Amino acid sequence: MQTKIRSEKMLLAGEWMRGEKTFDVYDPQDNQVIAKVPKATKENMLDAIEKAQDAFEEHTNWPTHERIRVLKDAAAYMEAHSEKYAQTIASEGSKTIREARGEVRRAIQTIQISSEEARRLSGETIQFDQNPGSENRVGYSYRFPIGVIGAITPFNDPLNLVAHKVGPAIAAGNAVVVKPASVTPLSALLLAEAFMEAGLPKGLLSVVTGSGAEIGDPLITHPDVKMVSFTGGLDAGKSIANKTGIKKMNMELGSNSPVIVMDDADLSLAVDACVSGAFSAVGQNCIGVQRIYVQEDAYESFLSAFIDLTSQLVVGDKLDEFTDMGPMIQEKEAKRVESWVAEAILDGAHLEYGGKRHGAFYEPTILTNVPPTSKVAREEVFGPVVIVDKIKSLPEAVEKSNKVNYGLQAGIFTSNLDYAHYAIQYLQVGGVMVNDSSDYRIDFMPFGGIKGSGLGREGVKDSIEAMTEPKVVCFRLKGLA
Repeated sequence: MQTKIRSEKMLLAGEWMRGEKTFDVYDPQDNQVIAKVPKATKENMLDAIEKAQDAFEEHTNWPTHERIRVLKDAAAYMEAHSEKYAQTIASEGSKTIREARGEVRRAIQTIQISSEEARRLSGETIQFDQNPGSENRVGYSYRFPIGVIGAITPFNDPLNLVAHKVGPAIAAGNAVVVKPASVTPLSALLLAEAFMEAGLPKGLLSVVTGSGAEIGDPLITHPDVKMVSFTGGLDAGKSIANKTGIKKMNMELGSNSPVIVMDDADLSLAVDACVSGAFSAVGQNCIGVQRIYVQEDAYESFLSAFIDLTSQLVVGDKLDEFTDMGPMIQEKEAKRVESWVAEAILDGAHLEYGGKRHGAFYEPTILTNVPPTSKVAREEVFGPVVIVDKIKSLPEAVEKSNKVNYGLQAGIFTSNLDYAHYAIQYLQVGGVMVNDSSDYRIDFMPFGGIKGSGLGREGVKDSIEAMTEPKVVCFRLKGLA
């Protein structure tokens, strides 16, 4: 059956518009074109930025209650059309329909939390009289919006990761220009639709679709863009950092996440969490489980149960309610993962399960005996591949966990509080999940990493803080006679 091809418009400063040129959006499952989307020009991006700056200046004193109302109404619109959002996520990306529905629920919550945090944006009183000679001074600080936020988002969470940039930006009173991933722009456009239906003032949001080579540099280098919020790969992050100049940046650049399983762990819990953490979203997840270090007495039992549960995963049609894993985002990515696994096997790794590719589909794959020099051991594979390694002690596991240039999140399974606290103290990551895999997150918590995993923290509250600046106010009083 021929897929109906959608003809989309992009949102430029509150106006829906077509482009002189378009590009195709494909369903990675069958490589069929599902939509034609405007291919924005450099001039389109510059126009969006300039109008965003004008709108920001026009709404310098935009009331908090109006921001709250817009965010609440946008979340309500998304909830009322949740299945449309889920079908869009599943059709343009890699997620199964069940995973897509989960992302929609999270994105709605992200916008709802943004509305709640808008009312909590406050400052603090300052005790100026702590300094001798300042007894007659009183004052406070408050946070103010910084202006235009440039947001660049990836394909793997095409709705919620956009919501994590737009929601806090609006809550703080900023304008925001979004450049979504070219392979998954439709979900971002749907988010923009929710904000337009909610009555967001024109100009405060643009979603500009097109090639990063054409419209990326204007977004990150324009002097009116006061902050760049980027989620994507390490190499792209380095390039952006070299170009932006002196402005605020928030970057989440992926990981190679470890999970440690000690002898005293609940193995059933660990196996369930690690299978989900390694293979949900086809492993295309920045906090997905990539390396598992299992203490030697539990190793054989864990590995056997891990292989058994992995073998039960259903790989197939994304829209089938019973499917656990769909295709990767593009066949070229599946071929890349295939080559990395082949290289590891040539280096001496043992293939325990999977390892086969069918077009853009790549089987859930388990490797053991992987040399630490292999790409799958030291880089972010961003695919359904996991390494299981035997360790003798917790210090050994922590040392191995830290020997990569990433540090986003990690997990440890143990019933020993001393083990847990040792891991918390010495794992070089932004978050440690105890008795959970690395693949656990709620949208309120601070989220980010160290080393090659990025700069700053996301999570609604932390993003709002990053998208504002403090202003100190001090009154010198004459006093009363």
